[in-house]
Amino acid sequence: MKKNRHEKIEELIRRFDIETQEDLAEKLREDGFRVTQATVSRDIREMQLTKVQTTDGKQKYASLKQNIEESGDKYTRVLRDGFSSMEMAQNLLVIKTGSGMAMAAAMALDAMKLSEVVGCIAGDDTIFVAARSAEDTEKLMNIIHSFIRA
Repeated sequence: MKKNRHEKIEELIRRFDIETQEDLAEKLREDGFRVTQATVSRDIREMQLTKVQTTDGKQKYASLKQNIEESGDKYTRVLRDGFSSMEMAQNLLVIKTGSGMAMAAAMALDAMKLSEVVGCIAGDDTIFVAARSAEDTEKLMNIIHSFIRA
């Protein structure tokens, strides 16, 4: 049941710009799934869905896998190849890269248009990523770890 629901969620977020958990729950109910907001919230967390900005400035749910595909292999490869370590400092994420790799890795992060990222500043081997909150910084660390392991 959960597997089918997760597959349906993947399909729905590809087909529609779903902005809220309530919108997602409603679409699932329309397709015959009996869900509560708590179930949808757990699914979002388990599936590591994130919000991305749409072209009209709104936000929608997207899967990490979808973000990787949309941003292209080139960017994820740059991020994966350049990554050395990262450390959280409240709503700042400090990412260490190989020498000369920070600018390309920061560009890759920007291209992914992750809703948790406010902006990036890159030097030679260090990127400062400003997140919206400490909670978003933790979420961002998990997302980056997923990119690195992909």
